[in-house]
Amino acid sequence: MENTTLNLWKDWRLHAVVFAIVIITELIGTHQFQIGPGTVLLLPMLYAVVIGLATFFTPLISKVQSSKAESLVFMSVTLLIAKFGVQAGPALPELIQAGPALIFQEFGNLATILIALPVAVFLGLKRETIGMTHSIGRESNLALISEKYGVSSPEGRGVVSMYIFGTLFGAIFLGLTSGFFASVFPISPLSFAMATGIGSGSMTAASLGPLVAMYPDQADLITAYSGASNLLTSVTGLYMSIFIGLPLTEKYFSLMSRIKNKKAKESE
Repeated sequence: MENTTLNLWKDWRLHAVVFAIVIITELIGTHQFQIGPGTVLLLPMLYAVVIGLATFFTPLISKVQSSKAESLVFMSVTLLIAKFGVQAGPALPELIQAGPALIFQEFGNLATILIALPVAVFLGLKRETIGMTHSIGRESNLALISEKYGVSSPEGRGVVSMYIFGTLFGAIFLGLTSGFFASVFPISPLSFAMATGIGSGSMTAASLGPLVAMYPDQADLITAYSGASNLLTSVTGLYMSIFIGLPLTEKYFSLMSRIKNKKAKESE
């Protein structure tokens, strides 16, 4: 085990490729552009995922190095979870001042399970559905599924696919929908600001941009609500997934699978 761990850190080619990707993406920087009422925000993380996927199909990365990178990703996510824990203590006064509305919004995130899981099951997906639908599949959820089921498990493949999909398209989707909803529905911009805090820095920033542009007189207040909401989701979202989201997804998956199998037998 010690030799395997040591080999991970001694693979100079893997670390050199990752370091080069980081340098390239940071040099590209952050760019944004308008599409209708929405703002599309392109962050270095997006470029890193695209370039990282592309290098897998080149001689720079072998299958052995790809499997090593899988273990290193899990280590990195573990450090990020520890950072969330350290942030929780100092942020408690801010979370208390945010009020009950920010707290109850966490239960709203569970609604995606009720909608997305049946669709995935009837499309033919198996236990990948659990990893895909129990949350939005960001870093903390990636660590949770990896710890419980393993990265190479069906559930692990599901959450990793959502992580990549969210990185590639999540910021673009939320940047567009945020501006569209805020321009169509007569709801307080502070409500939309709270809705932007989903536990992802890139997605929150992308969905916050159109709101600030539409309501410049409330820019500071909107940003404060969005930041508090995102912080709350980052801190409590993991516990919501552990104690409610993931168990609910497991039970719901079993139920929907039985219903699908029953309908299949009846049709036969």
